[in-house]
Amino acid sequence: MSVYQDLMETKANKGAGYLVLIDPDRWSLDQVNGFVQQINTSGADAIMVGSSLILGEDLQKKMKRIKEVAELPVILFPGNLSQLSPHVDAVFYLVVISGRNPQFLIGDQVQGAPMVKEMGIEPMSTGYMLIESGRVTSAEFISGSKPIPRDKPEIAAVHALAAEYMGFKFVYLEAGSGAKYSVPPEMVYAVSRYSKVPIIVGGGIHTPEEAATLVKAGASFIVTGNVLENGENGQLMKQFAAAIHTK
Repeated sequence: MSVYQDLMETKANKGAGYLVLIDPDRWSLDQVNGFVQQINTSGADAIMVGSSLILGEDLQKKMKRIKEVAELPVILFPGNLSQLSPHVDAVFYLVVISGRNPQFLIGDQVQGAPMVKEMGIEPMSTGYMLIESGRVTSAEFISGSKPIPRDKPEIAAVHALAAEYMGFKFVYLEAGSGAKYSVPPEMVYAVSRYSKVPIIVGGGIHTPEEAATLVKAGASFIVTGNVLENGENGQLMKQFAAAIHTK
């Protein structure tokens, strides 16, 4: 079964899926083991790995370690071409459809295509939209893209419809790492009513209650990252999984 099929089964059987994002810069090689083991037993449905900007060393070693320890699908969430790795099961093949920077609309995608093919990892085409979050995020700065205003859900909705017509498998509404505010439920609702593409929502989701509200609004998958970087990871992940799995 492909990772995409696995995710779709998760959505059908659980109501929505829970994805835990690992930023390799925030964990040492030794720390990765324990964190991944916690994810394995948390009720999460897949592990995402990546960041807008990775400064630390040993990226590929960490990717390999995560893949070795993980009992769940490992999906790359690449900020740039240097993060591509054979040590994952699949990659969110991102196109920043909310922006107009040609590098992130087609440039990196063309350069990355033969690399993904050579590595033998499953590409999952994803229309990525940056959403205004109360502060300038790394994703906004690095991509040179202006985010969609929080109070303009109709703009996100028509971008999602375009993504559907172009054959994308997912749309990703992203407030950004360390966002002050998460994506508004009203925007998720508008997108879910205007497009049939499964919606991933991430950035600034601090509580299981926020996650549940976003699922109720129409999110198919919820991503958490920064909120888990403390000493209570395992329990909080279980709470998120319970809130997101509505069936």
